[in-house]
Formats: sequence, structure tokens, C-alpha cells
Amino acid sequence: MRTTVSGDLRPTLTHLRADGVSVLLEHGDDLLPIVRHWGAELGELSGEDLQAVALAAQLAHGDSPFDVADEVTVLPEHARAWIGRPGVEGSRQGRDWSPAFRTTAAPERQDGPDHQRVLTRAVDGAAYLSVVHELELHAGGLLRQRLTLTNDGQEGYAVGRIRLTLPVPERAGELLDFTGRHTMERIPQRQPFSAGVHSREVRTGRTGLDAVHLLCAGEPGFGFRHGQVWAVHLGWSGNQVSYAERLYNGARLLGAGELLEHGEVELGTGESLTTPWMYAAHGTGLDEVASRFHAFQRTQPHHPSRPRPVTLNNWEATYFDHSMPRLKELVDRASRVGAERFVLDDGWFGGRRDDTSSLGDWVVSAEVWPKGLGPLVDHVHARGMEFGLWVEPEMVSLDSDLARAHPEWLFSTGGRVGLASRQQHVLDLGHPGAYAHVRGQLLMLLRDYDIAYLKWDHNRYLNDAGHTPAGTPGVREHTLAAYRLMDELRSAAPGLEIESCAGGGGRVDLGVLERTDRVWASDCIDPLERQQIQRGTFLLVPPELVGTHIASGRSHTTGRRHDLDFRAATALWGHMGIEWDLTSCSEQELEQVATWVRLHREHRRLLHSGAVVNGDHHDDATWVHGVVAQDASEALFHVVSVGRPSTTGPHRVRLPALDPTQRYRVELLRPGQEPLVAGRGVVPWAVDGVVLPGRVLAEVGLPVQPMLPEHSQLWRVRRAGG
Repeated sequence: MRTTVSGDLRPTLTHLRADGVSVLLEHGDDLLPIVRHWGAELGELSGEDLQAVALAAQLAHGDSPFDVADEVTVLPEHARAWIGRPGVEGSRQGRDWSPAFRTTAAPERQDGPDHQRVLTRAVDGAAYLSVVHELELHAGGLLRQRLTLTNDGQEGYAVGRIRLTLPVPERAGELLDFTGRHTMERIPQRQPFSAGVHSREVRTGRTGLDAVHLLCAGEPGFGFRHGQVWAVHLGWSGNQVSYAERLYNGARLLGAGELLEHGEVELGTGESLTTPWMYAAHGTGLDEVASRFHAFQRTQPHHPSRPRPVTLNNWEATYFDHSMPRLKELVDRASRVGAERFVLDDGWFGGRRDDTSSLGDWVVSAEVWPKGLGPLVDHVHARGMEFGLWVEPEMVSLDSDLARAHPEWLFSTGGRVGLASRQQHVLDLGHPGAYAHVRGQLLMLLRDYDIAYLKWDHNRYLNDAGHTPAGTPGVREHTLAAYRLMDELRSAAPGLEIESCAGGGGRVDLGVLERTDRVWASDCIDPLERQQIQRGTFLLVPPELVGTHIASGRSHTTGRRHDLDFRAATALWGHMGIEWDLTSCSEQELEQVATWVRLHREHRRLLHSGAVVNGDHHDDATWVHGVVAQDASEALFHVVSVGRPSTTGPHRVRLPALDPTQRYRVELLRPGQEPLVAGRGVVPWAVDGVVLPGRVLAEVGLPVQPMLPEHSQLWRVRRAGG
């Protein structure tokens, strides 16, 4: 599809613009869209300008079209001289494996109040395949795209892969993504964007504790506040791949897609497969990339609108000990310190006295709870708190009534149920009977009790996950069934909130966040480890959707000991909670916790609506992060000593993202502590605060009040006179 200009055939370009981002889509030769630019705002471009851009984008061709990569579309095609990973892999018993899609009509521009949308339809008449490509640029500058593939033939079409891509410029010479493990998620790793493919694959049936999280390409040395960055994320909670590809001809792409097992999807005549959304953000520094993801999520209709309740979870306080007197005392103390929600964790159902049995038997244990959960729920409500409950609906124990009655509902490949992990297996929610069973038991719980919140866990990988009896792959169907179950529960119980927890932070993605209200960042709440875990998680997820709890004095996962102020200050920044046995606390500790909870509630509106910022500090021993109000009228910063600096202090810390033209009062917050007195070991400004222009705070900064390693301090910033 071309338009005629001055007698020449030239491609047409669509220019999408939002919040400092421009996307230029070229439509020519009946191709799917070619992204000619995705990045910084290009300003107003006339029709003549767009034609000139299209002309300027074309490269010189030599003897071979394979040497020039100027026409790779969002769905790369071998038929168009793309010699990297193809967008579609599949066949019809060995045929139709190299499709060449051609558009059937002009792209459709469908703009809404909060986004600009381009819809493109294309077919391959020889391969009997058709596609619909959707691309949206949202008001906050976040870009997303997905594809629907339809089989128009009379024979089945086996789908192997569908990958969508976006190009990045040659100056994007460095890659950043994330890895990790249980209790140590979101660990950054960097490397040069070298020739070849850097591919991160997930084959565990969930997003993963070692998930790529974000795959970023940027100018070498980019940080939180500097260097252009291009990042992609796949909104999907099952098997997936994210990759960066660089060819010898100069092409550089970021791509992502669902990772299908052999034979997992075969499309019958007229059947379709729609990919997950591939999200993409460009910005100057990682903070701007994060701001685009946050802005998108905060404008979604399902985003929580009420203040996030301070939550106490009983797990690390009592584990499987569900003694009613002990739990009631814990509830009383939770209410006393200002908690607004109490969550009963694992051990309330079936014969579950330890982790060896009863998953799948979601019936309140008559042995432990002879009167049901009602007395505890009533006690929680009487103390002014909501009641929440832990569940793990996708899992099953071999020692359970469910497994004994219906072994065919367990995932099984080759006649085996696979290896146990944490002494559990996976229930195949793709089986209608299994789905109906779990759905019925959870709906009965929601009918019998006033449950405001489900902590939804997912502790075992879905490896070797085959439908019984054939053993065909079932991860995709299971993932969609889990989504559907969450949606149905929320529909049946309006106001119900769900937390995504998967062995900690193993299911953190924008797919599950379409139907959940927060994610559990990690089973590790050691405040030192949480500095990195939360820093990485906040790059994708806004703080109000991330559980951040006050830990015990001695961490259950690392054995480290930390002062209460450091533990509480670390928990302040997200959806705050408590994961500590308050019945073991002294009166002084209880008052200290209450002080921090009051501080969180005082600043909750700012923390859960402002822009998350990080300082590019010169010394790795000191980290600086904070939240700045959208109008830059106030801010809260956290200065953290994660180690010992190589030079003596006091060091200066610069405060980013303030209005350079405004004056601000900066004060050191010391919750529950005596004010500082001027003298030895005290920086003068910390005694009574100081007023400085925003430009000075950003460029010069302030010296840090000396502190020991693994301690921190809060700086409150308010517009002077405000």
C-alpha cells in the first residue's frame, strides 16, 4: 500500500506522539508496519516532513538485499530478507513455514481518550494465514503491541513461535536485564550489545524468580537519570522469551513472545491465537522508563483507588501454629500498631499441619478450627481490620483427598507426575473437572466468610506439565485458566483483592497485574537484600502494588540482624506491612512500629502517586531513592548505607527531579527519636533543616548525616512556604 506523491510511489508514515515519545510507522509495499523511529519526541512533522523522513530512512542496496536491514517489520519475515529470528515459526505438516504477509487495506487509526491505536490487517494467501496487528501508544508514553494469527486453511496449522520486535538505534550499545533466585530476585546484569542473540527463556510455567523483568538496551553507561534507554517487557505469566538480536548488517532489535512447547498450539480451520501484549518504554535514564510503566498502570480501570491497607501477615510469626489464643493476641497487637488488614497464612485447611499434605483440599480444618474461621474473622473485624487468607489454588499434595480421588487432574507426562518440589505438584487447571473443583471451593470460602484479600501463592514450577492422559503440553492453557479463575472470583466477590505471590517474586508481570492488586516482591524481607529487590521491582511496578513488610529483628532467610528503624524505613516505600511476631515485642518496640506505621499513613498519598526516582550516586556504598510529587511540591528521599564507603564522609547526596526554579525546605526525619543537637558528628543542616533552590539540591546536594553501614535516613522535602 503506497501513496502517490509527484508521480512517485512513496510509503506513508503514521506519527504517534505522547509525553515526549514519538513513534513513526511506515506503511509501504503492502507490508506490516516498519518502525522507523521509536524514541524521543520529534515535534510536529508535516506531511512533507514525513515523506522526507521515509526517504531519508532508506539505505543503499548493494548486490544483496540481505546486507541491508531497513525493511524489517514488527513481525520479521525470512521472505523479506530477514536472516535473524523470524516472527512466526510454524507449519502445516512441513509446509507454509515461511509466511509473507501483505496488507489487505490501509491501516486503521483508532484513537481513544488515553491512547493512539493503529490496527493493521494482512494475509498470506499462499500459506492460508492472516494476521491482525495492534499497536498502541498510551498517554504516558508507553508503547504496546500484540498480534492475532488465524488459520484460514482447511488443514491444521501448528504454531511454534510468534515473536514481536522493535528496532533500537546503533547507539544502544549496552544491554541490561535481570536475574535472580528464591529470596534474591531482580539482580541486574549488564553486557555489551554484541553481534548475535542474547536470549532469556523461561520454561518453568511462570514469570520466574530469575525473570528478565525488563530487557533494556541503552547508550553505554546509562543510569537512572542519564543516557537514552529502550526497554521491553512481555505481559505474560507463563513460558516466554525475551531477546536482543544484532545482525552483521547493523540491525538491532528487542523482541519477545510466548514460548510454546512442541504441539502445544495447533490452529484448526478458522481458529486464532492472540499473543500477550509486548510492552515497550523509552526514556532518558531508567527512572523515565519506569515512570511510563507506572503511569500506564495507574490509569487502568482495575488499579486500586483506595489507600493501600497496612497489612500484617502471620506467617513468620506463627508458621503452622494456628492456636486461637496466640492468633488473637497477634491480631490485638496488629491493631494496636495501626495495621489495617490481617492475613492468615498457610495451615488453616484440611490436614495441613506442615508442608507435606492437603494442598488442593481447600476446606477449613475442623481439627484446628472446630467453629470454622468465623471467630477469628469476627475478632479481626472487631479490631477494625480487614481479613485476608492465603491460598495456593494451582497446587496439590499427593497426600490429599483431591489427589486420591482424582489423580487424573494432576499434570502428568509419559505416565509420571514428575518430581516433587516443596513436596507438592501442580493441578492441571486446563482440566475442566479440576478447574470446577477449585473454583467451587474458593467461591464457598468467599461466601462463608467476609474475606477481603487472597494471598495467591504458586510455589512449584510447571515443568514436565502434560495433560492427562495424552501428556500433551499444558502450560499455556493452565496460565489462561489461572487468569480466568482470578477474574471469576473477583467478579463473584466485588471488592476482593488478590496478591500474586509465587515462591516470593516469581510471578511479577503486567499479565497477572491485570487481575491482581499487588505482588509479593520476595520471600526475603531482610532490609539490606530488599534494597536491590525493591529497586528492581519498582522499575516495572509502582510502589503501591508491591508488598514491603517490616521484618523480624533476625531475618528468617539470611540470618542477618538489623535495627528496627532500618527494617521499617525499608518497608515504608511500597504497600507497607508487617511480617514479624509482634507478641514477642517489647512495649518500646511496639510504639516504634506504631510510629513508623503512622509515618507511612501520613505520606501514603505521596508514596503511592508520586514519581519514583533514584540518584546516580558516585559511591556504590550509598544508595539514594525517593518519591517526588507529580507537581514537584514535595518529596521524600531515602539515603541508605548499603556498605562502607572507600573514603571518609560526609558525602554529598544530590536530590533529583525537583523543580529547579523553586525553593525547598529539607529536613531530616527521625521517627520516634530525639532531635539532633549541633556538635561533633552532626552536619549542621540536619539540626533544623535548610532551604535551598531545587537546582542547587540537584546539582550540589547536601552532605549526609554520618551513619553506620546497613542504616538509613529519611529526608523530607517541601516547597518553601508550602
